[in-house]
Amino acid sequence: MFEQVITQFRQLKLTGMANAFERQNEQPGTYDNLSFTERLQLLVESESNERDNRKQQRLLKAAKLKIAANAKAIDYQHKRNLKRELMASLLQCDWLTKSQNLLLTGPCGSGKTYLACALGHEACMKGKSVKYFRLSRLLLALSQSKADGSYSKMLNQLAKIDCLILDDWGLEPLEAPQRNDLMEIMDDRHGSGSTMILSQLTTTQWYQLIGDNTLADAILDRVMHNAHRINLKGESMRKLNQI
Repeated sequence: MFEQVITQFRQLKLTGMANAFERQNEQPGTYDNLSFTERLQLLVESESNERDNRKQQRLLKAAKLKIAANAKAIDYQHKRNLKRELMASLLQCDWLTKSQNLLLTGPCGSGKTYLACALGHEACMKGKSVKYFRLSRLLLALSQSKADGSYSKMLNQLAKIDCLILDDWGLEPLEAPQRNDLMEIMDDRHGSGSTMILSQLTTTQWYQLIGDNTLADAILDRVMHNAHRINLKGESMRKLNQI
């Protein structure tokens, strides 16, 4: 009977319940004094935890974060204008639920990518979908999608992501088709998803980067409206870590 129940659990893809039922069978002294309802509750909790873990791993794999960053390893010791209170608030991920944006600026090596990936990791742990792109590669992928007919599909996929991370914003000026693509992304996501932008340039320099005043106004209005901002300063974290 035991083997039959285990087999049925696994056929129904109730892996968590199967594993928990095996533990109960292997450790009878631990569970014998529990009621049927209590033992059943443990099985259900195990299944729920198993599904949460699988979802988290799927989300992390799909996010393709550049760095395996963790919130516990964030460096607050070096003076770089990083406030614990703001990070603690952002790590709760309420800003994602509210479809707010985050603008992370600062010099090369100041830790923008690490912070973004730590926030992205935490979002995945809380069941949010995340996707990391270097801006140039995203724009290249969109250009290629126009050639193979998948442009609309890709825009729809980007619009559904809870947290879109765009790294290396502003490394090179945008061309007209790229400005239009960026406008499509930001318009689709405005009010329905959060976008995290990482840049070495201050936000006042972004108008010049986009290159078209009308589109720049439209894009940045959607990006900066109700956005949180972190402006990192100080020496390169890479250099400091080598000392």
